[in-house]
Amino acid sequence: MRRAVAEPPARFEALHQAFRDGLRITASEFELGDVQSDGDSARVTYHAVHQLRGLGEWALEGTLHFVRQQGPWRVRWTPAVLHPDVRDGDRFSRTRTTPERADILDARGALLTLQGEVIAIGVDPTRIRNRADVASVLQAHLGVPPAHLDAALNAAGPVTSRFVPIIDIPQERYQQVRPTLAPVPGIFFRRKSARTPVDGFASHTLGRVGEVTAELLPQLGVTYLPGDLVGLSGLERAYEVQLAGSPSGDVILTRPSGETRVLFHFDGEPGAPLTTTIRREVQAAAEAALESVTQPAALVAVDSATGAVLAVASRPLSQPLHRALTGRYPPGSTFKVVTTEALLARGMRTDSPVDCPPVTMVRTKPFRNFEGESMGTTTLRQVFAHSCNTAFVTMATQLGKEALGAAARRFGFDVPYFPGLTSAASSFPTPVDDIELAAAAIGQGRVLATPLHMASVAAAAESGEWRAPYLVEGLEDGPSSELADGVRKPLSVLMRAVVMEGSGKAGRQVSGLGGKTGTAEFGTVPPLPTHAWFIGFRKGIGFAVLVEGGGVGGRVAAPIAAKFAGAL
Repeated sequence: MRRAVAEPPARFEALHQAFRDGLRITASEFELGDVQSDGDSARVTYHAVHQLRGLGEWALEGTLHFVRQQGPWRVRWTPAVLHPDVRDGDRFSRTRTTPERADILDARGALLTLQGEVIAIGVDPTRIRNRADVASVLQAHLGVPPAHLDAALNAAGPVTSRFVPIIDIPQERYQQVRPTLAPVPGIFFRRKSARTPVDGFASHTLGRVGEVTAELLPQLGVTYLPGDLVGLSGLERAYEVQLAGSPSGDVILTRPSGETRVLFHFDGEPGAPLTTTIRREVQAAAEAALESVTQPAALVAVDSATGAVLAVASRPLSQPLHRALTGRYPPGSTFKVVTTEALLARGMRTDSPVDCPPVTMVRTKPFRNFEGESMGTTTLRQVFAHSCNTAFVTMATQLGKEALGAAARRFGFDVPYFPGLTSAASSFPTPVDDIELAAAAIGQGRVLATPLHMASVAAAAESGEWRAPYLVEGLEDGPSSELADGVRKPLSVLMRAVVMEGSGKAGRQVSGLGGKTGTAEFGTVPPLPTHAWFIGFRKGIGFAVLVEGGGVGGRVAAPIAAKFAGAL
């Protein structure tokens, strides 16, 4: 740059560097404008845009003076090159103020987040003796992927001593893991204030706020700085821009006399509240229902009339996986709600005769009832209430893959939708043969669903129309589809029978509760473990309960469902 300047001052580079450092300029773009020349001198206007880290763009207009002295044109440099108002001895500085983070609200405007205190778990790269040991203990006890640790350390770069934050955890969790983490060289702790969910409600959904991580900083853009508090997960992360707003600040010019001038003001934007569809009293019921559950679990509740998500909870709280939204599981016998809708649409009645043998063959594959039971010749009501696999396998092969696939689509399978947070798709792959069709009819094979989606299935059974579930106000216009004509009432009757006389009797004391149990096999090594499911409805609320690897749906998930539904 010096070679392009006529008679540059001795401190030319230092002055430019002080300008860029004082304002934290990360990039600049220049566009030349009008040129006016007079012999060996010329004036050129320019438009400059400077990127100020943590604030944004500062655009300004200026003029460059050129001279030609027995050679090429060169800039006649003065401090005004930096800005038209700058004189010798002036210096640049800046201010920056971040707005207060906006609130996350429930459907009725109640606060879902408050200021609290968390423990930051971090590492000092200079104190780590064995990186693999650090990665192993963080993954085993806090669910931190080794790649996350690697990214944080790589982003920190070569340092002499520094606390590199990895994850924030609640106080109670810190007390549990400290004895294991503290002896590992390189792991350190810091206490800090942070926004936390009210009473721990919906913590996976609401997410966490903490100091921006080194790996996240480049993703957020130029208005963020190290040390800023940002959303790290959940809605706090997904709606970071809305909740955080943007910082305000000034570009300040200070004269040698101490006089100051504001050359530019960044207005900033206040954060805007995020209104969710969660209802605190329903969420409280969900949290209470899962309180004593020690296995991984999820509970989701939706408004049957609208699809609005009223409660969503995942367990354990110590793991980042939000299995209620992103866990995909075989739905097991809860999928018989879909199969039965297709059967009713074909003209079957709740009292239609149906055979329930202990085993039935589909080509070369035997299908059995979960505990080997047999009901002989009975009715659709009874095989649905007692979840007879062999009956549904036989009826499905007669029904055909097209009819079952159409019913699955009416219940939203393979229908893309966005509930307001990342969620996994629920899928019903077209069966390739009768064996796959038989497995699909009882929610096995390649059929996969999230607890969120199965809650929407239960809601559709109650209302007669499937509506895509949504978690954030403004997303209510998602896809929907009506169930087949005339199926809503008999389907509701059948689901009430499950509770009153069938596999869901754990909930029979809860008035108005209808549902369907599910015991979904997974894995490849016999005896196959099972997920415990219950989907149901009560008082206009459809819901799903999943206990991962929990065993029998009627014995494990149904009591949880009864506790939840009884609190509505």
